[in-house]
Amino acid sequence: MNKHIQVGPPESEHQVRRSEADMRPPRTINLALQGGGAHGAFTWGVLDRLLDEANLSFDGIVATSAGAMNAAVLAYGLAEGGRSGAQKALANFWRRISHAAAFSPLQPSVLDRITGSKSLEFSPAFVIFDMVTRLLSPYQFNPLNYNPLRRVLEQSIDLDAIRMSRCPVKLNICATNVRSGKVKVFSNDEISIDAVMASACLPFLFQAVEIDGEAYWDGGYMGNPAIFPLIYGCDTPDVLVVHINPLERTELPRTAAEILNRINEISFNSSLLREMRAIAFVTHLIDSEAGNSLGLKRVFVHGISDDETMRNLSVSSKLNAEWGALVDLRDRGRQCAEDWLMANYDAIGKRSSVDISTRYL
Repeated sequence: MNKHIQVGPPESEHQVRRSEADMRPPRTINLALQGGGAHGAFTWGVLDRLLDEANLSFDGIVATSAGAMNAAVLAYGLAEGGRSGAQKALANFWRRISHAAAFSPLQPSVLDRITGSKSLEFSPAFVIFDMVTRLLSPYQFNPLNYNPLRRVLEQSIDLDAIRMSRCPVKLNICATNVRSGKVKVFSNDEISIDAVMASACLPFLFQAVEIDGEAYWDGGYMGNPAIFPLIYGCDTPDVLVVHINPLERTELPRTAAEILNRINEISFNSSLLREMRAIAFVTHLIDSEAGNSLGLKRVFVHGISDDETMRNLSVSSKLNAEWGALVDLRDRGRQCAEDWLMANYDAIGKRSSVDISTRYL
């Protein structure tokens, strides 16, 4: 494994936060991590802040796409070096992402940098790339199936550490079976580099990933992420969803890119919304007299998001892995996690901190 220095807040700041966290009672949660390309750096920030909480433990994780990469690196780091090991592993992973992106032709133009939009809207390479991916399949424009993310993952995780015998968390990664259209969940002992790559395989950009004779695309189409592995496979009833894709947009998309992006957001959120409706229905049954004897499991739902920031980022910014853009998203994620912890830590294990009927229904 290549070693890099930790990139993040100074150690003294971590020590102060850990000291404050020691005052909070022990709590355990499950994590549900969405995908969203380079916007996954927001999730990095959320995880980095949660790891500062000495008394906050993770039971299970379910994740998709960029969320699956964060989850695999988090699980590896926890297995190898505990909380600080996980923080270093995540920082090293995103630094490698930025290094790999530096060799890509998809770079912000001078105008993109001046506007500070973190997008690639005025990048000639992005305009050409966008046109090519609309006209040609990845089997045509990328016949060798080159994907730099594979090398980054290989440098960032040790699969042996993720196996159930060593890993301190139940890890579940979602992909979409191309032929059956069903969600496939890879758990600890099934997880491979191919499984993580399958979870992040956007069909317009990459060839389907084949595992044991089955072809897989991005898990977001059928579970972004799927919640049921946490309900059936974990003891703790609390599920913290880290949102990357905005559920709502007030402005009507008008350009072709905006329309396609909104279609993807709606389709990627649809499976999550369906599961939240089921959770709301089960909760209603449990609270009713008729449901008292059914033995149903109560689920407490929590959420961390920054919809305003995500709504203001263009679809092209998901391909912008410049270090400055990633660090900005990380810092926003850390702050959102800090705000959530301050407001909702006491709710863990007792109640949902999200009104499901308002947020998801």
